[in-house]
Amino acid sequence: MHEKELIKLLEQVRGNSLSITDAVHQLRNFPSELLEFAHLDHHRLLRTGLPEAVFGENKTPVHLIEILTAMLKRKNVVLATRVNPEKAAEVLNKVDGLTYHDTPQMLTGNDQYISSDSGRGTVVIVTAGTSDLPVAEEARISLEWFGHRVETVYDAGVAGLHRILSQSELLQKASVLIVVAGMEGALPSVVAGMVSAPVVAVPTSIGYGSGAGGFSALLGMLNSCAPGLAVVNIDNGFGAACMAAAINRKDDRSSMQGT
Repeated sequence: MHEKELIKLLEQVRGNSLSITDAVHQLRNFPSELLEFAHLDHHRLLRTGLPEAVFGENKTPVHLIEILTAMLKRKNVVLATRVNPEKAAEVLNKVDGLTYHDTPQMLTGNDQYISSDSGRGTVVIVTAGTSDLPVAEEARISLEWFGHRVETVYDAGVAGLHRILSQSELLQKASVLIVVAGMEGALPSVVAGMVSAPVVAVPTSIGYGSGAGGFSALLGMLNSCAPGLAVVNIDNGFGAACMAAAINRKDDRSSMQGT
């Protein structure tokens, strides 16, 4: 339950259009819901501004089916990351209301609860190569379900520097950027040297042997001399989206004073 939904509920009680008993019923599983093998955090959106997401990589289809079924009953968006196609097919066969996104291997649902005005600006996602798309798309879909405007610049790595330089106008308009790169991980430093907005760098596990599964890119980004650049973990598109959303989030607290 997010702040606007909670405020609406309290206003209905105050205006006698909703009984206290009915309000308590709606809040019965607030802030959490205990399943047999999971403890769902329904309070997270209200507490942090970001909804709970399901990390699906090591969960069984049975786990995902029960968790996602419970989450779809709430008035919040539903996200599950790292769900391979075979596992997703089993879940979709049992649970209605979900969509599978092949490239980032994500399940989403309850898109009717996506806020259209969560961000104060546009988040621009940039990738060095096409091989980085799964991580970038995880970030894009997460941000869009968080209610943020997103634009993308894909396959613009430093091997053809003109590709990123030609996007300078768009990059300058961003309120925050996510830059995804494998190999030597140089692109975030280039982008951070072109813009005044914060840059969230995401190293990917793309590269040949000495890339060491993304560690070369990670260390290169951590050692960047470009100001305004922060780094998340290897292949962590979702984490980058959460950081970008926190930076780009509107501050609605002042508009709620006196409500």
